[in-house]
Amino acid sequence: MSERALSPVIGCLLLTAITVAGAVIVGAAVAVEPPSTAPAASFDAEAEADGTVRLTHRGGAAIDPETLRVRVRVDGESLDTQPPVPFFSARGFESGPTGPFNSARAGDWRAGETASFRIAGTNSPIPYAGASVEIRLYADGHKIAELTVTASVG
Repeated sequence: MSERALSPVIGCLLLTAITVAGAVIVGAAVAVEPPSTAPAASFDAEAEADGTVRLTHRGGAAIDPETLRVRVRVDGESLDTQPPVPFFSARGFESGPTGPFNSARAGDWRAGETASFRIAGTNSPIPYAGASVEIRLYADGHKIAELTVTASVG
């Protein structure tokens, strides 16, 4: 067999290898899941000088409370202990949060429902009348709301 007879065979094998490699690369790119997107929902907030924070789901996507992370700041300072929602009893908070923040409640947080918790005196800072209270809500790691309210007397 001469070298000339091998050239078409080698060329065909190389072309096949390049085609297979290209198909694998394209297949891998297609198989990668796109990043998840944040659920679109709107919320209202209230804060009282006794440490009560209330959030009302005003509309949009239902939110699974198990995916939530809540961060609170009072006059620009983060709470020493952030609320581990959902929970029933947690250090730095009065027992028995309401609505979707309560671990005993089942189901998604839907429009019209209110959730609340109360910051305990063992946490710091505690809102006072006139304090600026900032609440950030995250679902599945995506920020879904940032609300700033003035704490009322209650």
